[in-house]
Amino acid sequence: MKQLIFSTRPFFTDVGLLIFRVGVSLMMMTHGWAKILNFSERLGSFPDPLGIGSAFSLQLVIFAEFFCAILVALGFATRLALIPLIINMFVISFVVHAGEGFSDKELPLLFLLSWIFLFLRGAGIYSMDGQMMKRKKY
Repeated sequence: MKQLIFSTRPFFTDVGLLIFRVGVSLMMMTHGWAKILNFSERLGSFPDPLGIGSAFSLQLVIFAEFFCAILVALGFATRLALIPLIINMFVISFVVHAGEGFSDKELPLLFLLSWIFLFLRGAGIYSMDGQMMKRKKY
């Protein structure tokens, strides 16, 4: 029992990382999927915090929140896929919700911290990245 509770063995670390990576990605994909389903309704009214156009902003957000989240869930090109997600959550937290209360920034900040953690830690052994690196060593 003591080994189970206080273990730092790689198996538990990598399983936890797999669950965290897939869980956070699936939650993010629901946000992206909702934007895909309502694309035409949101097209003209989507926020344009960077001044690049409402339509282009929506397309970039969908790319990050849905397609990059799929790559993170699979653990494929994880760090590369995390860059748009980190930028997206940074802009939402500090540009779109600038001057608003913490409750409006809480969810984007939680996603931002999750993405930064995964960027620094990597996808783990139970990912496509981990499996490809494992094969290259032999």
